[in-house]
Amino acid sequence: MTGAQRERAVLDNVPTELFIGGRWRPATGGGTLTVEDPATGEGLIDVADAQPEDAMAALDAAAGAQAEWGVHPPRERGEILRRAYEAIIDQADDLALLMTLEMGKALAESRAEITYAAEFFRWFSEEAVRIHGRYMVSTTGKGRILTMQQPVGPCVFVTPWNFPTAMGTRKIGPAIAAGCTMVVKPAQQTPLSMLALAKILQDAGLPDGVLNIITAKRSGAVIQPLLEDPRTRKLSFTGSTEVGRTLIQQAAGQVLRVSMELGGNAPFLVFQDADLDAAVEGAMLAKMRNVGEACTAANRFYVHESVAQDFTAKLTQRMEALKVGRGTEGDVEIGPLIDEAQRGKVAELVTDAVEKGASVAVGGAQVDGPGYFFQPTVLADVPAGARLLNEEIFGPVAPVATFSTEQEAIESANRTEYGLVAYVFTQDLERAFRVCEALDTGMIGLNQGIVSNAAAPFGGVKQSGFGREGGFEGIQEYLETKYVALSL
Repeated sequence: MTGAQRERAVLDNVPTELFIGGRWRPATGGGTLTVEDPATGEGLIDVADAQPEDAMAALDAAAGAQAEWGVHPPRERGEILRRAYEAIIDQADDLALLMTLEMGKALAESRAEITYAAEFFRWFSEEAVRIHGRYMVSTTGKGRILTMQQPVGPCVFVTPWNFPTAMGTRKIGPAIAAGCTMVVKPAQQTPLSMLALAKILQDAGLPDGVLNIITAKRSGAVIQPLLEDPRTRKLSFTGSTEVGRTLIQQAAGQVLRVSMELGGNAPFLVFQDADLDAAVEGAMLAKMRNVGEACTAANRFYVHESVAQDFTAKLTQRMEALKVGRGTEGDVEIGPLIDEAQRGKVAELVTDAVEKGASVAVGGAQVDGPGYFFQPTVLADVPAGARLLNEEIFGPVAPVATFSTEQEAIESANRTEYGLVAYVFTQDLERAFRVCEALDTGMIGLNQGIVSNAAAPFGGVKQSGFGREGGFEGIQEYLETKYVALSL
């Protein structure tokens, strides 16, 4: 089978309809949307374009299944997740190819995401049987305090295009474990990975109506009526802060439980005592994972003035060696950006920085030809007024600025409305603790460039959102605590 034939076979194996109440069905009116290959700009396949009526049908199914699913044996909920985990691992190659086709990232990165995504199902399969309450003597000694944890109820999930499988499993896993039903709306650019995931869960024995998938061009048109319906009890969104603010306002009408994983502007701090080779390795991971299209991507590099030249030279050498191309080619390391609009934004930010005094160490331009490619780029001597030190780049661009003192580095890192993640490289233990405590972020990578881990709580502070996904904390987002006062 040729590469093109295998791609076609993988695409042909993916459902293209809406998944509602355990059935695959077309959208009302039969409308479709085209999924594009960002490496070529050409259409891959058409999927159903849901209408508001379809969204409400999905909520009908979720609400109808909630009572029975909420009391479903926890062990069986966990076993469904475990079977789904094993299926994802078994189908990893096909799922990775599907992701690369619709999103663009290199196959090696897609495989890594599939492994990461599967871990959320394995982790929460084990958490399903560890939902605890408590029983204690009242402080007066005359009664007892009993607490129990119960499912929040029907949830609405809106997931992004940059990690189309992992951002699904990170929400779906704990919801299933906790006993919640859900309606999921994936990004219009990358719906195929979510549809494939729905098929896996269906085959794993998930009861009808627990998971419902609606794909649509107009996210607002299908999400707003769900948030206005009193049967919806929770909203979880991963995406931009701008859209998150709008969804929070809409969720306020029904006083929904809300989890928001929003934008980032991650600082990457390199102190004078850092292991520079380790720092550069961490920088490549933190910056270039997913072509830089990640909320956790290192957005601003603040390097001590005594080592800035050496760090920039080493980083430039590594970035210059990266091979850019269609992600399905085996030796490609950097794929395209998601679309022309995103590439245009990256180019605009680079131009702004250069016009304000930054110098281009490598890259700095779009790649000619089909698809939405941008050169891996390092900018040196970036001035404080450059937009890309204040705005999320979401592309393969590393801007390097310098600092003189520890306090200056901390102040520069915290000078943002965002607070998702920061990266710190130092071999001084006392400095490490001082800086970690002083940074206004929900997560910190200390001497490493990756923080994502299914066993750890992922989330930010300030305008990077609230709530946590993953870890012991992740399932709490889907549980309500009920208190019973006992008279004894």
